[in-house]
Amino acid sequence: MKIDRLIGILSVLLQQEGSTAPKLAEKFEVSRRTINRDIEALCEAGIPIQTVQGAGGGIRIMDGFRMDRTLLTSKDMQVIMAGLRSLDSISGSHYYAQLMEKIKTGSSEFISGRDSILIDLSSWNKAFISSKIALIQAAIEERRHISFAYFAPRGDSVRRVEPYYLIFKWSSWYMWGWCLERKDFRLFKLNRMDQIRVNTTNFELREVPMPDLSNQRIFPGGIEVQALFHPKAKWRLVEEFGTHCFKEMESGQLFFCENYTDKDNLVSWLLTFGDQVKVMEPKFIRDELLNKAKRMIERYKED
Repeated sequence: MKIDRLIGILSVLLQQEGSTAPKLAEKFEVSRRTINRDIEALCEAGIPIQTVQGAGGGIRIMDGFRMDRTLLTSKDMQVIMAGLRSLDSISGSHYYAQLMEKIKTGSSEFISGRDSILIDLSSWNKAFISSKIALIQAAIEERRHISFAYFAPRGDSVRRVEPYYLIFKWSSWYMWGWCLERKDFRLFKLNRMDQIRVNTTNFELREVPMPDLSNQRIFPGGIEVQALFHPKAKWRLVEEFGTHCFKEMESGQLFFCENYTDKDNLVSWLLTFGDQVKVMEPKFIRDELLNKAKRMIERYKED
């Protein structure tokens, strides 16, 4: 939309000393002619924009200009505040709280209505996660290597990484970076990272591909599970897979059919239901559950 692009161009010009029409056209994926029309529209709206031809020239906002808050609507401000509150929920400092106070100052009449979006990105171990986020965020800004102990299903390891992004996905925090041990980009779960150290060595920025975090990429399936669940387990099936994952039988049991990716995670998940589930297919999952049950019985017999 044009209004979104105009706000985007204004934001770029406010944050930088200047830009050029070709750079803006590339950033917003439009033609130079469109950018020129956008600049004219901003000028007509009262934004003092200068265009200088020749070497060292470009498009810039006149010195001393301050953006009028009325460029943003009340709804815009509520969304901005919701985003800041969500970041404040995992921050180990008072930065975002202070930023919210700055925005609120003199804007009480502008931020109208009750908050309708409350986002808390923290977890039960907030202090543990917040300290990690602060360390990694500092390393990203300063382009410094970090090293840490990492605990994964395949075993423990020590990694040294060039950090590029902090990501909140699947109700957890992750870091996306270049692993010097694996010579490739990797996604690391913060809950599995320990003894994080920001090193004194700097790194040169790479061409960083955005991580493919689609469910099809991370959870490709491959194991089709068919099982009968007790009606008491309905709320969990709905919460974790949705109402489409099962059919209610005349007996009241829930016939569950879904694709799963990892055998070990699947077995662990099924075990959390105790005697409220009976796996029908595949056979190797039935056998794995039976073997685990036998080993559990033997372990308790030892006592």
